[in-house]
Amino acid sequence: MSDVVEVKLFKSDAIMPTKATKGSAGYDVYACVPEFTDGVMVHPHNSLVLSTGINVSIPEGYEIQVRPRSGLAVKHGITVLNTPGTVDSDFSGDGEDFEVKVILFNHNKIPFLVKHGDRIAQMVICKLPDVEMMQVEEFTSTNNTNRSGGLGSTGK
Repeated sequence: MSDVVEVKLFKSDAIMPTKATKGSAGYDVYACVPEFTDGVMVHPHNSLVLSTGINVSIPEGYEIQVRPRSGLAVKHGITVLNTPGTVDSDFSGDGEDFEVKVILFNHNKIPFLVKHGDRIAQMVICKLPDVEMMQVEEFTSTNNTNRSGGLGSTGK
């Protein structure tokens, strides 16, 4: 038996996350904005926090990563601002205080309209390794490479 992520549609117009294909890694997440009959606008070079209308209960040892949809990125310049957004297993409860929300950012020069029921992001469920952080004076093992610098130090 596999572990289960429970999803509660706490808003009446919320849509259950779905996989587009059997092989999809992520579950599409939908905007829950029925109160905006004409939709909501993500203005150029601005972000907008969007409601999904869902709460989740994630098994301990797992996380949900909220990631951009590649189609929105390539066609419209829309991404998830804090990519990937992390939903921890202890972020669980009922109602708006525990709603999974999506922060969209518009990199484009034109406004982007989001309507109720639009697919706005994807959720990928990830098993976390069970590791321990240990402070040491010297490494017991390391790759000992001569690479240094980080943040673009290897060039283009």
